[in-house]
Amino acid sequence: MNTIIEVNNVSKTFGKDGNINQVLNGASLKVEEGEFVSLMGASGSGKSTLLYLIGGLDRDFKGNISICGQDIGSLKDKALSDLRLKNIGFIFQFYNLVMNLSVEDNILLPQTISGKKKSDLKKDLDEILEITGLTEKRKAMPSTLSGGQQQRIAVARAVLGNPKIILADEPTGNLDSASTKDIMELFARLNKEKGLTFLQVTHSKECAEYGTRTVILDSGKTVG
Repeated sequence: MNTIIEVNNVSKTFGKDGNINQVLNGASLKVEEGEFVSLMGASGSGKSTLLYLIGGLDRDFKGNISICGQDIGSLKDKALSDLRLKNIGFIFQFYNLVMNLSVEDNILLPQTISGKKKSDLKKDLDEILEITGLTEKRKAMPSTLSGGQQQRIAVARAVLGNPKIILADEPTGNLDSASTKDIMELFARLNKEKGLTFLQVTHSKECAEYGTRTVILDSGKTVG
């Protein structure tokens, strides 16, 4: 198996002068291609911070992070954006949908912004709508759908570009237990059937158990 995410001795602080908060302190992590890793830890332990660093959403850190063999700390902004677009799909606790766009247009949005044509994406769009159970809702507006359905839109949007990695930050944090189960089963299916590598931040042991491995973040370091 190939190492697809590699974090080496990463430290991260917030604040300055006499008010500095050391969130990460030498965290290290390896994720192999095709794994489904759950990242857990106490509230405020830096789980989301680490995920955002891995995704290149925050570039202010010490240490080294490599994605698909590329050291993201050494990449210029354009190269990092290209790496993210090609290789990483993001799913957040809040769905971050555009409410005046239909389900399918929300799913297509990142790809069409990058210059791809809707006609070229039709086959992949139809497939991910079927997988996420949204085929009959493709023309609906997000505001008419449940929280679980809205999160499935976000999942479909993240997966449409056929990324290698899905980074999910508390993806079920706003969902009821039934919707949580649906989303986690969807993740497990995408991991198994499409070979997507998942790294999810979660506070739920039940959600973590859907993964193939759990890593604990404690005192700024990773364990496991």
